[in-house]
Amino acid sequence: MADKTFLSWPFFEDRHRALATELDTWAAAELSGIDHCDTDAACRALVTALGDAGWAQHSGAMRGETLDVRTLCLIRETLARHDGLADFAFAMQGLGTGAISLFGTGEQQAEWLPLTRAGKAISAFALTEPQSGSDVANSTMTAVRDGDEYVLNGEKTWISNGGIADVYTLFARTGEAPGARGLSAFVLPAGLPGFEVVERLETIAPHPLATLRFSDCRIPASSMLGQPGQGFKIAMSVLDVFRSTVAAAALGFARRALDEALRRVIERHVQGAPLFDLQMVQGHIADMALDVDAAALLVYRAAWAKDAGAPRVTREAAMAKLFSTDQAQSVIDRAVQLHGGDGVRRGQKVEELYRDIRALRIYEGASDVQRVVIARQALAAFQEE
Repeated sequence: MADKTFLSWPFFEDRHRALATELDTWAAAELSGIDHCDTDAACRALVTALGDAGWAQHSGAMRGETLDVRTLCLIRETLARHDGLADFAFAMQGLGTGAISLFGTGEQQAEWLPLTRAGKAISAFALTEPQSGSDVANSTMTAVRDGDEYVLNGEKTWISNGGIADVYTLFARTGEAPGARGLSAFVLPAGLPGFEVVERLETIAPHPLATLRFSDCRIPASSMLGQPGQGFKIAMSVLDVFRSTVAAAALGFARRALDEALRRVIERHVQGAPLFDLQMVQGHIADMALDVDAAALLVYRAAWAKDAGAPRVTREAAMAKLFSTDQAQSVIDRAVQLHGGDGVRRGQKVEELYRDIRALRIYEGASDVQRVVIARQALAAFQEE
């Protein structure tokens, strides 16, 4: 039974507590036994289910609405605890349309958000390139203005939902200035001439991932999100919201690993006594519980700060993501160890979690990148005093 006492913390309002309880009940009934053999089909089915149940409504925000980060985090934590692919499906509906929610025109929002929030369209966020992972300012894909159109040329890779998405938020160099100031953001549908999926990428925890190529792909100038040269700002604003939710997903994985470990050490007996009676085992459980609560505090501090009106939570979100993903890896590793040989056996939940967690320490800013962000934020705050 997952610990729910954190819901009484002052970070939350009653509506958050009600949502967490309702979602947990829904997930327990609907997500058990999800067939992951066909990843594309599973993701499509999960997006539809999340839309039909109303959970995907929280993934986007129309004009006059705001993205509630605490809600996003609670949803991702809860889904991750039940099923990692369900968390992925929800997360990409939000990340893929985050720029539309924050910077889209009324027309752009009206075209796509009702579909993605209803689970009737799948979204993707196309930022990473083969030679520029975390170094977004080094992007080389181009968008050249030609009358009332832009012409796209270049590649994007490691794109989640690549190949199954209906709508893509894409970042390309429009050349207003060197580096970060010369990027712009666009929203475009799948299936355009000159837009192709050139490779599907297989990973240890299966997700729909792809490399995309654009060859003289034409899109209307009205596809631009925000203003020319605002692409880097838009990307960072989206990540400022959703980076905390990655930490929340890691927290969900860690909570499930702790539950699985507790069940194991209670049920497993050694020399006539539960495994839990061994002091070393109790030490492992104590460390796991400590890491889970510390991660939760960092996650929901960052989410609360953003919801409370902080213009940027770069430092808080980076701390939450770094600590939660790294410590979730440690918690899950201990759970695997406590399961013995069963811990690395296919079909065991802790084995699945062991594969699920690893990518979270890389995407949306790798752990070492988060350390750089935190250090720079600390220095800037010190110099302002």
